Formats: sequence, C-alpha cells, structure tokens
Amino acid sequence: MYGLVNRAVEGLVRSRFGDDAWLTICKRAKVDPGGFVAMDLYDDAITYQLVGAASETLELPAETVLEAFGEYWTIYTIEEGYGDLVAMMGGSLNEFLDNLDAMHDRIGHAMPGLVPPSFKRDSLEDGSSVLHYYSEREGLAPMVIGLVKGLAKRFETSIEIELLDASVPGHCQFMIRESA
Repeated sequence: MYGLVNRAVEGLVRSRFGDDAWLTICKRAKVDPGGFVAMDLYDDAITYQLVGAASETLELPAETVLEAFGEYWTIYTIEEGYGDLVAMMGGSLNEFLDNLDAMHDRIGHAMPGLVPPSFKRDSLEDGSSVLHYYSEREGLAPMVIGLVKGLAKRFETSIEIELLDASVPGHCQFMIRESA
C-alpha cells in the first residue's frame, strides 16, 4: 500500500489516542515511528502489522480499528489534497459510490503500482443499495463500513450499513439503507 495509507493510520491514532499510543504501536509493529513517505509503496504487511498492534495497544478489536480508520480516511484524504477529486466523483453518496472505480483509475495514473479495490452498487426498488466490494486484500470489510459511514457524513446522509456476505474470497456485499 502507499505510505499515504500508513500516514492516515498514524493520523488517526495520534488524533484520538495521542503520540505515546502511536509510539507504542510502532514498537509493537516493529515499524520506524519516523514516518512514511506518502507516495512510496510499502508492503501490505506493514499496514496489517500496524492495525494488529493498534488493536493490541488500544485494547480494541481489529474490526473496530479498521472501521474507525475507514471513517477517518474520508476526512484525511480530503485534507491531503484529494478534495477536488472527491467533489468531481458525485454530489450524493450513491453517485460517489457509483464512481469509486473511476476515481481509483484517475488516482492510479499518479500512483504506479496502485492495487485498488473495485466497487459495484446495485440499486434496489426500496431505495436501498447492495454494495459489492472486490479486493485481493483480505479482512478489510470493516474498513469499507467505516468508509461508507464517513462518506455518508460528507454527503449529509444518514445511513445504516451491514455486511451481508463475505463467504466468497475477495468479494463482500454490504446492505446500505438511508435512515431517518
């Protein structure tokens, strides 16, 4: 993954739990706390080590850490200069979700070696949606839940999201409903 992801993990931990927590997590993960270069590629194992160490240090399930990270990621990427790109991808949550692959294609031109996930949204007659998430990276479904929650906040939309199915490796399905 790109260093931008690991920097966001750092930002989440430092902002919510403090500098000492970040240093402890880095020590447990056997990662240099000196920082990550946003546009450098890092082994995915480093990110997974950081999440595992955060889970242990903060005494939170890894799923909780990943969901919090997903929500934080939406804020972080906008602050890191991707706000215009996010704005171009749609004016509503559903439009944005429909354009996630196009956004990843655009980002891929600036980030060689990027291996993004893929998304497909099915609209249902009752106004809800099924979001299909495809990724070669295992175990990130909670992060997708956080991402969608963060995007819903960005678009001032109240939602409920739940994991429907993760039985097929590399493919998860989520139910998204607008709520009052």
